Amino acid sequence: MISIDILCVGKIKEKYWNDAISEYSKRLSKYCKLKVIEVADEKTPDNASPALEKQIKDKEGERLLKYIDNKAFVMALAIDGKRYSSTDFADFFEEKTVSGFSKIQFVIGGSLGLSDDVIKAASGKISFSDMTFPHQMMRVILLEQIYRAYRIINGEPYHK
Repeated sequence: MISIDILCVGKIKEKYWNDAISEYSKRLSKYCKLKVIEVADEKTPDNASPALEKQIKDKEGERLLKYIDNKAFVMALAIDGKRYSSTDFADFFEEKTVSGFSKIQFVIGGSLGLSDDVIKAASGKISFSDMTFPHQMMRVILLEQIYRAYRIINGEPYHK
């Protein structure tokens, strides 16, 4: 059974997001070993300078890099990443499994995104939209799409 890690910046405080994450984690347990790893976020002041924003992303990035497994296929969530349809995303999981990967890691940045070092450490980049989503919501969207991919892989019904 493949392992999937979701590496993310910040803790989720809202019960409704935690409930959704718990629900998809439970559903995914029959398809994969899922682990959500949260690292601390940095406070970002309003009107932060570009230099300060880079410093913040770099600090958060250092924390994320500690959890990146060099044997895993690492996919950074980035607005300029590759777009997948749901069936293409299912194909991605099948292809990685056939290629011998036993672990896939998805990396979600904080409010400012991911540091350059995290992007460089990634094997690929994925984008879900040109829009920006709150990182809490992005966790739920990612988990739902992973669940949908496994439903497709297993020939189980899914909402089109």
